[in-house]
Amino acid sequence: MTYDEAKIYTRSGDGGNGLVHFRREKFVPRGGPSGGDGGKGGDVYLVVKPTMNTLIAFTRHSRFRAANGAPGGPSNKTGHSGEDLLVEVPPGTIVRDRRTGDLIADLTAPGQRILVAKGGRGGRGNARFASSTNQAPRIAEKGEPGEERTLALELKLLADVGIVGVPNAGKSTLLSVISNAKPKIDSYPFTTLQPNLGVVILDDRDLVFADIPGLIEGRTPCRSGA
Repeated sequence: MTYDEAKIYTRSGDGGNGLVHFRREKFVPRGGPSGGDGGKGGDVYLVVKPTMNTLIAFTRHSRFRAANGAPGGPSNKTGHSGEDLLVEVPPGTIVRDRRTGDLIADLTAPGQRILVAKGGRGGRGNARFASSTNQAPRIAEKGEPGEERTLALELKLLADVGIVGVPNAGKSTLLSVISNAKPKIDSYPFTTLQPNLGVVILDDRDLVFADIPGLIEGRTPCRSGA
């Protein structure tokens, strides 16, 4: 199997709720509202990791959720914002919205990142609602929910190793043995016309092998993305 496609679920963090609170210090006879705002939920980003070369990791882990924002505190204290979540993908990854099919990004450069789910805004505490006509508000806002999104990832694979030889030399057979790729294998009177790709897991590395179209004397090899 060539892990050139994957589906992942992402959800950003919810915003923290605002707080209803009043100052109650001993020597402050008219303590006003002091409820703080909730913190912002964490964002979800896709970021390019140059040492990755397949999407095989997403067969084991495909659901990603950022942290929620903390609720507001007394004394006008704003809750902590949720930590952003970075999801690493290999260079050459095309990102689409799985529901609509719209193209979101074509990630190619190392370190490039794209925001795919924005964290919810934190709710306002009751101190925000104080006015000359309402000096003791007993209301606060709930935090906004985070965004959820299902993404389709498609990888433009680049081969680490090319298997080269004359037609019917067994290149496709070798690829089918060392990987889970399923190329058509038979005693055809012609060579493989398009490269077949297979992922080989060696120790802690993922290597992409390509079955290159056979070399025929006097013919120009076909060009491919492998």
